[in-house]
Amino acid sequence: MTETLSKTGMTRRELLARSVAVGATFVVGADFVAGNGAAWAMETTAVKPESMATLIQMARDIYPHDHLADHFYATAVKGYDTADSSQEIEDGIAALDAAARGKGHTDYLSIGWESDRVEVLQGMEESAFFQKIRGGLVTGLYNQKEVWPLFGYEGESYSQGGYVSRGFDDINWL
Repeated sequence: MTETLSKTGMTRRELLARSVAVGATFVVGADFVAGNGAAWAMETTAVKPESMATLIQMARDIYPHDHLADHFYATAVKGYDTADSSQEIEDGIAALDAAARGKGHTDYLSIGWESDRVEVLQGMEESAFFQKIRGGLVTGLYNQKEVWPLFGYEGESYSQGGYVSRGFDDINWL
């Protein structure tokens, strides 16, 4: 297949040849981050793709849900890919990587075990960077309507008569 990627002018083969595998989860290219199976991809504009991949892994480690796909986490952190916040994000990722090196790892993204990554995050949990990312994830992740059914949330009920008329007394487990 010799389809050309319109924006970059690369063929699919060139894209795959130039991309670098990061850990076992992400593929990082010139201006993009993709899922390992290429089921999703996101373009980066201000933040380096390697930093965005680290940010996605950090988001997954802060709010771990095995039943959520990586693209939900990518959507949650996409808002940090702006010119205004790029320096703060790059500095925060550099600090995160430095903390990982302090624990004997190459960088945060290369840490294979979740428990080891969480240990690095716990050492940074009082930092302004960590608090910003954690706080932003509360709305960035859980306000995605596509995520709601995965947690059993049916959405607001006011427009449908409220909870009293819609599920308040649905106790089929008694």
